[in-house]
Amino acid sequence: MSGPLTSTVRHDRRFYAANRAFGRFGMRIFAPVTMDGPHWHGHIEGNLSTTSDLVYQFDGEKIRVPAGQPVFFWAGIPHQLAAIEAADDRDGPVPELCNLYLPLDSFLIMPHIARLQVALLSGGIVAAPADLCNRQHVERWYRDYRSHDVERSEIVKMELNALFRRLSIQPFTFVRQPWENGDAEGDLASTHVRHVVAMIRFVLENLGENMTSADVTRSTGLHANYAQALFTRTMRLPLKKFIIRMRLLRARAMLLESNVAITTIATQCGFNSMTQFYRHFTMAYGTPPNRLRQSYRNSDTLSGINEQEWRA
Repeated sequence: MSGPLTSTVRHDRRFYAANRAFGRFGMRIFAPVTMDGPHWHGHIEGNLSTTSDLVYQFDGEKIRVPAGQPVFFWAGIPHQLAAIEAADDRDGPVPELCNLYLPLDSFLIMPHIARLQVALLSGGIVAAPADLCNRQHVERWYRDYRSHDVERSEIVKMELNALFRRLSIQPFTFVRQPWENGDAEGDLASTHVRHVVAMIRFVLENLGENMTSADVTRSTGLHANYAQALFTRTMRLPLKKFIIRMRLLRARAMLLESNVAITTIATQCGFNSMTQFYRHFTMAYGTPPNRLRQSYRNSDTLSGINEQEWRA
């Protein structure tokens, strides 16, 4: 890739700060360095190395990703870039890595990609064909991201959703297989993740219902307190707050993509009262829902309404 697109390793690293549940959307293009140890953060991560093979330790397993192969995985599973190897024996250009960070809550609310959601949250690493995701795609997304234009950032996410939908209508190419359902005896980590996936799926399928934490944990067959603790430890977010965030994400999408009345949106997204809906929405996005919708309609872009980190 050309020089102007390349950023230093330090650029925007805070968007995956370990003490945040999901972090922010972000991208980097940089010369990669190996990591001293594994880390994890609240994103679906996309990686594309343009010049070198990458060797990862992914939950303790050695995974090789060849140069030019885009891959996507859930970064909530501990992972580490352990080695950077030239694609052949000759000295080549300086290694370059493109990283894309999509907050997990944004990924989980995307429509029509249930197979991919389950595959990644079950520990799979999925490769994308070059015709769906390549160097040119990433360059365009990166320019959009660095433009700080909210509309262009929204388009990137829409294009990612389209990419994920295309991946989901064909057999996956796995760089790492997901944990199998049913016969992972002794693999406590995979068992835990499958229970968390079950809870996430229950939440997404019942957002419009008057759902309690007990209703969600019942889907696992585990004791309610244990299931909630498991969810919090895995997702770094209490189950109750996760439910609220999923409802808000759906409400925001409905506000911007439809003419449905705000009162109807609140009801369909599971809020018991308009007061509750306005309070949670304003805390999350820094503006009430009616103002967000009006700003979107009155301008070609959502100028002045930037993505905000979720508040505690």
